Amino acid sequence: MEWGLAMKISNRDVLLVIDVQNDFCTGGALAVPDGEKVVPAINRIAQKFANVVLTQDWHPRDHVSFAPNHAGKQPFQTIELNYGTQVLWPAHCVQGTAGAEFHGDLDLTRASLVVRKGFRRGIDSYSALFENDHRTPTGLLGYLRERDLKTVFVAGLALDYCVRFSAEDARKAGFEVAVIEDACRGIDLDGSVAAAHRSFAELGISVISFEAFL
Repeated sequence: MEWGLAMKISNRDVLLVIDVQNDFCTGGALAVPDGEKVVPAINRIAQKFANVVLTQDWHPRDHVSFAPNHAGKQPFQTIELNYGTQVLWPAHCVQGTAGAEFHGDLDLTRASLVVRKGFRRGIDSYSALFENDHRTPTGLLGYLRERDLKTVFVAGLALDYCVRFSAEDARKAGFEVAVIEDACRGIDLDGSVAAAHRSFAELGISVISFEAFL
């Protein structure tokens, strides 16, 4: 799909804002470089949407994806779990902590739904739609379908993990999907940003600019 300048947003469109939480911003436990810089762009874009959904990483302290929970393992090493290879992360977005809270400048007023993910101890969850086994649903897909939403615009953190997996799952579920690239920031582990862009191209996921909304 091609987006013209100053695109018209309809009531069938939804802005999906991924994990704009303190631990993913500067000073946080798993800081994405310049992560907080997505906030002003997202706040401006959100004003154009009748439908805004926020996701919130929400881990128990004993979560399987946390490196400190595995003796002798360091962050960013990997382990094999029953659903595949799992990156081990620093402990982050622990339920009820300040790090798990949304960034203080993020405008929450327009959100009609907050989806928490990653709260099951034994499985990580990058996508807003399915946990990392690609089978356990968060419930967001049912919400989007029941509300008859058609196009999913994705922004937030991190481009190459939770944004990527959310966009892919929405596309595979039959939605038109556009990633607002300059309202995202990436971690870029081992070429993961380039891999995300290749995947977007293969799946027909549009990559658009914040400028398109001005």
